[in-house]
Amino acid sequence: MYLGSLELDVLLGDVRSLKQKRSAVRPIIAEVRKRFDVSVAEAGHQDLHRRTLLGVAVVAADGEHVRDVLDACERLVAARPDVELLSVRRRLLGPED
Repeated sequence: MYLGSLELDVLLGDVRSLKQKRSAVRPIIAEVRKRFDVSVAEAGHQDLHRRTLLGVAVVAADGEHVRDVLDACERLVAARPDVELLSVRRRLLGPED
């Protein structure tokens, strides 16, 4: 069994309140969750208007599949025109860890 996690530090576009932030982040989370069947949540920067930290987690029997899914999630978020991906951090845990 392999477990992969991805932290995406994201700068949002024209957001001036936490309510607007919620409206911008919710569709991103829903799209990633629906398209890749992964766990995803806002995991940081909740008090900042224009910034969010998204956490993605996936479990699979094959480590290569976990890497492919995390890569696809990263590409999907990075391709959105309304956000800027500031940094990405990933972890992969396998049977030997």
